[in-house]
Amino acid sequence: MLRSGSVPRPWRFAALALLAVVPFAPPPAAAPEPAAATGSVQGRVLFPNGDPVPGATVLVVGTSLASGTDRRGFYRLEQVPAGTWTLRVTAFGRAPFDRAGVRVAAGRVTRTDLVLMPAAVDSSIADAGALATLRRDEARRRTAQEAFAPARTPMAAVAAPPAPGGYAAQAGDFNTEEYRHIRDNRFLTVRANPLSTFAIDVDAASYANVRRFLTQGQLPPADAVRVEELVNYFPYSYRAPTGEDPFSLTTAVMPAPWARGHQLVLVGVQGRTIEADHLPPSNLVFLLDVSGSMESPDKLPLVKRAFRLLVEQLRPQDRVAIVVYAGAAGVVLPPTTGSEKATILDAIDRLQAGGSTAGGEGIRLAYRLAREHLMPEGNNRVILATDGDFNVGVSSEGDLVRMIEQEKRAGIYLTVLGFGTGNLKDAKMEALADKGNGHYAYVDDILEARKVFVQELGATLVTIAKDVKVQVEFNPAKVAEYRLVGYENRLLAAEDFNDDTKDGGELGAGHSVTAIYEIVPAGASTGQPGVDPLKYQDAPAAPVRGGSDELLTVKLRYQPPMGGGPSRLVQRAVRPGDRADGTTLGDFRFAAAVAEFGMLLRQSEFRGTASWEQVATLARQGLGADEGGYRAEFVRLVGVARSLAPVEEARASGR
Repeated sequence: MLRSGSVPRPWRFAALALLAVVPFAPPPAAAPEPAAATGSVQGRVLFPNGDPVPGATVLVVGTSLASGTDRRGFYRLEQVPAGTWTLRVTAFGRAPFDRAGVRVAAGRVTRTDLVLMPAAVDSSIADAGALATLRRDEARRRTAQEAFAPARTPMAAVAAPPAPGGYAAQAGDFNTEEYRHIRDNRFLTVRANPLSTFAIDVDAASYANVRRFLTQGQLPPADAVRVEELVNYFPYSYRAPTGEDPFSLTTAVMPAPWARGHQLVLVGVQGRTIEADHLPPSNLVFLLDVSGSMESPDKLPLVKRAFRLLVEQLRPQDRVAIVVYAGAAGVVLPPTTGSEKATILDAIDRLQAGGSTAGGEGIRLAYRLAREHLMPEGNNRVILATDGDFNVGVSSEGDLVRMIEQEKRAGIYLTVLGFGTGNLKDAKMEALADKGNGHYAYVDDILEARKVFVQELGATLVTIAKDVKVQVEFNPAKVAEYRLVGYENRLLAAEDFNDDTKDGGELGAGHSVTAIYEIVPAGASTGQPGVDPLKYQDAPAAPVRGGSDELLTVKLRYQPPMGGGPSRLVQRAVRPGDRADGTTLGDFRFAAAVAEFGMLLRQSEFRGTASWEQVATLARQGLGADEGGYRAEFVRLVGVARSLAPVEEARASGR
């Protein structure tokens, strides 16, 4: 059955006692050995049946070198002195396991997989409840992985994702990945710039992509880090909408952790969930890249496994067609009802990669099929899966964008899913999704595919509000300067807010959107340069309403997903005393931690006193119920980034 964004997010084994298993390990006190005298050790920690062990710790006995395993069981130890060492594996509920005789050669990478034996259960754990929970969680993990496996293709036949360092190993391909340059939003004075306007962004591709870099042992490029997409990757417990509007608005204020004397203002939007029985029928066209660049295991093989998950959610009233493109585009499955799952799955299983990339022709064909079978009251959508390498077909990106914009006006939206490493055209895929009234996600493994296609399917496929725009007006009596954290490529002119012809963002069923402003109280300053006095006119000085205790007013405009008519307005005033408490405080702290994490990865000039330790502390304070384990996984990634940062900084400085 097709499910909406209201479906609870599943448990992930990666959440299992991550904070206890993978604490922040301080960097070695001594300077690292010269590169010529050290090597690396990498591999996977596995159960005897081949399942990965996420959340384990691998350390080099006799040193302070340690690494946590990611959710696929991968670990990587850097700057291990050349010689013969013993590796020790510790995992929750299991006695330490040693592997002796691991030889490390200078300048080389040693691959060592470690298998935890069944007898390694730690008898020192006296809590029978903890042991029962451990056994139950392992059983759930095995059941979940079996559910992910293709019905006709054994899991072993699908190549594993690349090991840590795999991206670095493709050094020759590094520069083929493309990211749009991002310049951090600056502080603006309220007197000169009283209005801040932007379109919402529900994309979350940047977070999954950043995770891919970190789990492969390197920091991401700064332009791959879009702070708003990191923040919006996570679910938040904002109150559900109760009125006529399809979303609720939550606001709160708290001190900025990275800038003393500054304040943060939270703007949270929560979309209404739609029960599965009330979801509109779907007219879907899968547009799948099967060109030669999609041949690697983390591309087409993962695409096939991911789309199988989506097919399993289809209902009889839903319809699916499959278009592929390589040297030429073609239809491999005409529109087929959701009741014919075996037919759809068989078409997916037969896909093979090869040829160049006629991406533009494939999109034209996919839209034509969607148009011919349009459901006026349904969800009409093209779902594109690719690494983004459109090197054959439409002669210009402008022509492609104009075609996508024309089709969205006819009610056919575009969702873009990125796959793979070394060739990711991130900037192009993000732009296409924005123009197509859809969203862009990056799928780095089958668990992320399940998040997109199962847990958040309603948000992925069903739009409840389109052209959503936010405008914030600041009170100069209370606020001297402000900065919007992230959303650099979603900024709008102030006049665009009331112009219904200007595009905004789309909100899916059950989706939440979070924005954070950093504000400077009146009477203080960030020291940002101002402008010279005007020569031909007096500088405008709007009168200040001294009687108002409001910091700012948040306004949202949106249009219903179907039909035309004028946009609708929602607004709320925010006061200094609007402090978060309870669940909202936990959500605010966690969102602030993620934003700070993004600023550190970007080495933003506005990061102030931000630190990895502070990020981890804030995130732990905001863990909450953490359904699905996403927040615990984030804490582990913070530790990975912290361990990598000194290495990357040393390389950059030539030390």
